[in-house]
Amino acid sequence: MTDNVIEVKNLVKSYKGSKKLSIDNISFSVKKGEFFAFLGPNGAGKTTTISILTTTLGKTSGEVKIAGFDIDKEDREVRKKIGIIFQKPSLDKQLTAEENIRFHACLYGMFTYRPTFNLMPENYREKVMELAKVVDIDIDALFNPVKNLSGGMQRKLEIMRSLIHTPDVLFLDEPTQGLDAESRRSLWKYINEIRDKYGITIFLTTHYIDEAENADNVCIINKGKIATCSSPEKLKESLLKTQLIIDAENRDELIQELSELDIPFIIDKHIIVPYTKSPQKIFAQLKTELSVIKIHEPMLEDAYIEFLNKKNEVEA
Repeated sequence: MTDNVIEVKNLVKSYKGSKKLSIDNISFSVKKGEFFAFLGPNGAGKTTTISILTTTLGKTSGEVKIAGFDIDKEDREVRKKIGIIFQKPSLDKQLTAEENIRFHACLYGMFTYRPTFNLMPENYREKVMELAKVVDIDIDALFNPVKNLSGGMQRKLEIMRSLIHTPDVLFLDEPTQGLDAESRRSLWKYINEIRDKYGITIFLTTHYIDEAENADNVCIINKGKIATCSSPEKLKESLLKTQLIIDAENRDELIQELSELDIPFIIDKHIIVPYTKSPQKIFAQLKTELSVIKIHEPMLEDAYIEFLNKKNEVEA
């Protein structure tokens, strides 16, 4: 019995008339309950991959299983196990928020359709109220037309809709595109709460690399191929060093001292000292009085850009 809720083996996607493969023989897996980030530049194959995994696009070859179900032979079962928040909003703005959720639940075969919320079964009504509380949607807003809701509120509604059938995997394709900083932060707060509460696997594609900082694993796709898969920490450690940023009123004295101690450094606005051992050991060797002391921890975005730059240099 595997712990993997997503298994992709030798996946290929080609389009008629194109000489290059859109997806070129990729393989990866995602464990149950994992926060998995699928990153890459524009045109790398992210949206194509997520479209295949969510059964909205056919593959050319390869094998894909979601929650143990084959996407070709058991596509209806796969759809019952996944929730999707698309890159572009897919709500019917003429309907109320609750009507969007109700139609979704009935399309998934969870309930027989009833013309009003109050006529729906009690367990449906309880689930709607529970999810509204989790994502902080006001009860009154549920019964307003979607067109009257803010962009952030509509995104929360899409989360509610995608979770109404209690999926095993929630696919997020650029979920915060078009949202302001406050709405982005709020949305992620609710996504994390939902993950903790329901144990749902999160599969994320995003151009906001900071959103993947807390992922369990990151997979980078480039030109249709998997370039690397690892934890954010291992990716950062393999490409970048933590840096000390220091300076002194007597900069010449500090530079001379660093040179004599054979400590590597870079002169920029301040003096940058990459290091792998304890910064305290470096400070203990310095006698020059420091006027600036900072520690710069590399972010996932730094590692992501560095990785792609090195990859492009090798291929050039």
